[in-house]
Amino acid sequence: ASQRKLLGHGLDSCSVEELQEITGQLERSVRKIRERKAHLFAEQMEQLRAKERLLLEENAKLSEEFGAQPRLLLRQQQLSVEEKGAVSYWSQSSLSSEVETELFIGPPVTRC
Repeated sequence: ASQRKLLGHGLDSCSVEELQEITGQLERSVRKIRERKAHLFAEQMEQLRAKERLLLEENAKLSEEFGAQPRLLLRQQQLSVEEKGAVSYWSQSSLSSEVETELFIGPPVTRC
């Protein structure tokens, strides 16, 4: 079947046999594409699993090397750092900008 017919152009002049041939060819092509896609996904999953294993091994080595801290203590340290960052952000932004905090209901009115 020609490229035009595979793209759906000029099918009105095709016989039933030609349409069945085109249908079969398209179905085979779709099946091949799906198989290739599944194969690529499987390869990608295996690569990600391998990467996960390496990262878990590296994490275990680092935990042994630096001593595993309890998760609660680690989380408290993270929160402390996040709070300091938030306080720093708000103190800087409040110095540099003023915000109108009144609520007006209704159509906009020109204010001076």
